This record gives sequence, structure tokens and C-alpha cells, in this order.
Amino acid sequence: MIRRATIRRRNPAWQPANLPSLLPLAGAVLLLAFSACGCQSKAHTSDSRLHKIDEMLNAQLPQGTPRSLVEYFLNSRGYGLEDSPDKNSLVAIVRHIDTDTLQPATARVVFHFDSSNKLLSYELQSAPDTPLRP
Repeated sequence: MIRRATIRRRNPAWQPANLPSLLPLAGAVLLLAFSACGCQSKAHTSDSRLHKIDEMLNAQLPQGTPRSLVEYFLNSRGYGLEDSPDKNSLVAIVRHIDTDTLQPATARVVFHFDSSNKLLSYELQSAPDTPLRP
């Protein structure tokens, strides 16, 4: 005697009846969540010419960097320092040439430090481009 195996279909009763209509809504919620996270960038300027400088500073000088390392970073690259009226701030002139476009950009950067001399934040403003010196 040959027994045939019967195939039972699973009962889809555990699925809500309107699951297909919920999928687009779930996709929209996920898209909104991802776009909201993407909008919270660490950009310190809206000036498109200064974005490369901002990216470099974000990568090299994260929040919490000691003031001595910020000063070393600036001095080792030849960026000029200016007097700051606030003892918890440091002002530098940062010049960068975009390697994609070969266009120079110069920014006046104000670094803000806490009472422990740890970097809190910085601000970028466009500064006049000066000729490069040898």
C-alpha cells in the first residue's frame, strides 16, 4: 500500500486582511525616517564653496578634540591664527583648494572650547582669497 503525503496549506488567518494596503504606508514611514536622519548633517555652513573645508574639519577635528591638538593641526598645515576676543575661542584662516574643481576657498573658522579646553563646535565664514605664498 502506497501512502500519499498530503500537503497542507497554511492558514493565513494570522495575517491581517489589509496587510497589502499597510505595506506602502510602512514604506513611506521608513522613507520619512531615513530622510529625517539624513537632514541632520554636521554641516557648519551653507556656503557651497566651504563644504570641502567643513568636511575636512569634521573628519580631522571631531567634537571633544583637545585645544592643543586643534592648534597643532592648524599650525602644521600653515593656517594662520588670529587673535580671539574670547579665551575659550580660537580663530583661524583656513585655505583649501578643491581637488575636483581646482578652485580655492578660504574660510575664517572660529573654534569654541569648553572650560576643559575640549572642542565644542566651530563656525565657518567665507573669507577673501589671498594669493598663495611659496
